Amino acid sequence: MIVTIKNKTISASIATKGAELLTLSKDEKNYIWEVDTLYWNKTSPVLFPIVGRLKNDSYTYNNKVYTLSRHGFARDNTFSIVHQKEDEVVFSFTHNEETLKRYPFQFELQIGYLVTDIGLKVNYKVYNSNPFDLPFSIGAHPAFALPYPIEEYDLQFNIEENLESHVLENDVFSGKTKTIPSEKGNISLHYELFKEDALVFKNIKSSEVTLLHQKKTVLKMNYKEFPYLGIWTKENAPFLCIEPWYGHADTINTNGNLITKAGIQLIKPNSKFECSFVIELY
Repeated sequence: MIVTIKNKTISASIATKGAELLTLSKDEKNYIWEVDTLYWNKTSPVLFPIVGRLKNDSYTYNNKVYTLSRHGFARDNTFSIVHQKEDEVVFSFTHNEETLKRYPFQFELQIGYLVTDIGLKVNYKVYNSNPFDLPFSIGAHPAFALPYPIEEYDLQFNIEENLESHVLENDVFSGKTKTIPSEKGNISLHYELFKEDALVFKNIKSSEVTLLHQKKTVLKMNYKEFPYLGIWTKENAPFLCIEPWYGHADTINTNGNLITKAGIQLIKPNSKFECSFVIELY
């Protein structure tokens, strides 16, 4: 099932499967890429209860080993609708018999979408109904359309800083970093940047990034509530993913303990976690 929300100029369509954003349009221009399975079969998956890959696709909790595939299972499950208006919708997904086999925690994940005068606000809420801490990660993975050659695009961060990307090897962090060439917070895009997988910034100071085409603003993302940011595409793919995260992939020397995993978040019993980001369209 697909749900559409809209106002006078902006509309968004979201699938109940994965609560995945399928389109985001302003004046009938869609900013989300249209799936071509030659490159990728997703548009904007939600990453939960982990972000990235676990070493050996497994973790330990209370001395028991669990298997969990990259980015978790939320994106593959059907959400229910708990609230809907013309310009807003909130989806919900809760633990079930199958999730408990891979992730032994009771939770509710709510994902809200609200179209505004400037674009789209995306809100995440995670509720812990366990009598103990809930360890989790969550992240966004929207793919924005690049209808022109990637070399015509730039990313402009709102703070000038040394952009150090943490290097992935076989989907986990090697412990190495590399400096991403930039000029006054501006990265000139090209596919070679992503030869070793995504760019991952763990200590970024910027809170906003702008996608530019030939120096003209296409969109902005404000991710000020998120501690980590990923940027990703594939060779010759006509999209760019801008990914705010609470959490990230394992490091190569991890001990596998989910509670002490780098980047993991903890929610106290009978409490909730909430964060949001905004996509501004031009």
